[in-house]
Amino acid sequence: MEKFLKFCMITTFYPPYNFGGDGIYVYRLSNELARRGHRVDVIHCEDAYALLQSNGVGSDYPNHENVKVHKLKSRASVMSPLLTQQTGIPFFKGKKIKKLLDENQYDVIHFHNMSLIGITALRYVRDAVRLYTTHEHWLVCPMHVLWKFNREVCTKKSCTLCMLAARRPPQLWRHTGLMEKTLRHVDCFIAPSRFTLAKHLETHPDISITHIPHFLPKPEEANEISVPTPPPAEGRLYFLYVGRLEKIKGVQNLIPVFQNRPDYDLLVAGDGEYRQELVELAGNARNVKFLGKLNYEKLKELYRGAVAVVVPSICYETFGMIIIEAFSMKTPVIVNNLGALPEVVEDSGGGFIYNDLDDLALAMDKLTKETGLRSQLGMKGYEAYLKYWTEDVHILQYMNLIHETQEKHLNKSNSVVGEYI
Repeated sequence: MEKFLKFCMITTFYPPYNFGGDGIYVYRLSNELARRGHRVDVIHCEDAYALLQSNGVGSDYPNHENVKVHKLKSRASVMSPLLTQQTGIPFFKGKKIKKLLDENQYDVIHFHNMSLIGITALRYVRDAVRLYTTHEHWLVCPMHVLWKFNREVCTKKSCTLCMLAARRPPQLWRHTGLMEKTLRHVDCFIAPSRFTLAKHLETHPDISITHIPHFLPKPEEANEISVPTPPPAEGRLYFLYVGRLEKIKGVQNLIPVFQNRPDYDLLVAGDGEYRQELVELAGNARNVKFLGKLNYEKLKELYRGAVAVVVPSICYETFGMIIIEAFSMKTPVIVNNLGALPEVVEDSGGGFIYNDLDDLALAMDKLTKETGLRSQLGMKGYEAYLKYWTEDVHILQYMNLIHETQEKHLNKSNSVVGEYI
């Protein structure tokens, strides 16, 4: 009989106090574990969300009854995450974190985005299995994304100058050895891609780290879709972009391609600070359409009808969740040859990898002109999704890691006891 465990997820952001994929992953993982009978506590920082978002919270995210959420909110308000950013210490929230960890006998403590929680919170845990998922590159880059001077991927570190250029105060604590000393308290780090695993070992060669990809829960209708849905016979063919509108996401590089391909539409689903510049760049191009932020039900319709989903990121992504979403709808992808994106396509055979915009245009033309190619690649992507990236596959790998770590703890304890017998 399986033993049900007690988990604690510690993260800066958790829905609806959330911006990106890290919080969504923690939400999905917490509720999937809860659905399987485990108990999960989530600790997240409401002050950090308030620092970065003044318009309140977004959509509601209901939790399973086995999930209990603890918000970190202090009298100091946004001063708490600001001081944490500068020191690495959980200012005005450390006492509550310690209290929760002391009062609850957690079997597993899983750290996620710790940027505004404070890296030294990793020291608070002793007896539980201690995991840390590298959702971003924050452990190796104070800017999180290895994007240097807001113009190029980082291949040689200039962290202080880069932060000053981005108008952020330098994190001087990173030069004290605090990071290395604190990371020793983690049993194992989890990287969602082989690329991200290698990037972390470049900077922290002594850590224990393993590769477990993120997951996307299987849609309810998954078993009902036997063949890919073809693009509509009537109407215009379209390619789809889904994600935040920021410079590092590379949408600006797609617009000239579609201006030269007036027979195809580019549908852009998402919003962000870079939207207005993209609209201006598109100018009068009627085949470039900005749809804004859409709910997932609408996105699924768009995925199914697209010739392909294009992922043009010009930064080092840690995973390719949009790729997996496309595969779950049996739609192929075209991705930039950078970061973790190509390995997801290589593992699946579900699309094209491009090195330049000519490659991108060629892939688009092939998908629209070669009969059956879209369906063939879409099926490969879907089969790989079922094999590598569903909740069942992910939880199996995750629980195996936990059991292996528990066994190591037990062997270590027995070894220490043996020394005194």
